[in-house]
Amino acid sequence: MNLTPKQLRILQLIRDSRVRRGYSPTMQELADEIGVSKVTVFEHVEALIKKGALVREANKARSLSIAEGIAVPDEARPLRYPLVGKIAAGYPIEKVEDTDEIDLAEILGATDPAQSLFALQVEGESMRDEGILDGDIILLERAQVASNGDRVVALLEDGSTTLKTFYKEADHIRLQPANPDFDAIRVKFCQVQGIVKGVVRRYR
Repeated sequence: MNLTPKQLRILQLIRDSRVRRGYSPTMQELADEIGVSKVTVFEHVEALIKKGALVREANKARSLSIAEGIAVPDEARPLRYPLVGKIAAGYPIEKVEDTDEIDLAEILGATDPAQSLFALQVEGESMRDEGILDGDIILLERAQVASNGDRVVALLEDGSTTLKTFYKEADHIRLQPANPDFDAIRVKFCQVQGIVKGVVRRYR
């Protein structure tokens, strides 16, 4: 699909807003983000709808969504780093020289990380016992279907999103926390937004 840089950026902003907040940004928010007028954004959005990249529900605010089957790439970033040896967390080990590499895309199981992976920052402690802590960055693969035991970001019917472990049971879906201080969420329906593939913790 032939898209201008601004049209691609609009798709990225809409996709990311729906993942994080459960709804699309307003025309004014899009205009502010990419530095153009609201009228220009409207023209780009109409062009994207005509190209089949966007879908809009009639008479409903914040209803723009990415059309089914449309992959929205991010700016490519390298995911390969030198693997220069091992480090002991217990007793010291002999220093080694190694010229191997570690490929995060391969570890995360992403054949095309620019299109399939995205990141979110965790707020809260409901997944603490899975080693996912407040402030961590989770790396997710975009997906709409999950298997039992997958750690997912799910969009609930009230528009909120949550990070939990997914279980499909007889007559409902159970979104299970990993902290006894939190109760499971049981719903008839939720929309899976992504499956957790890794966790990044930054130390200052």
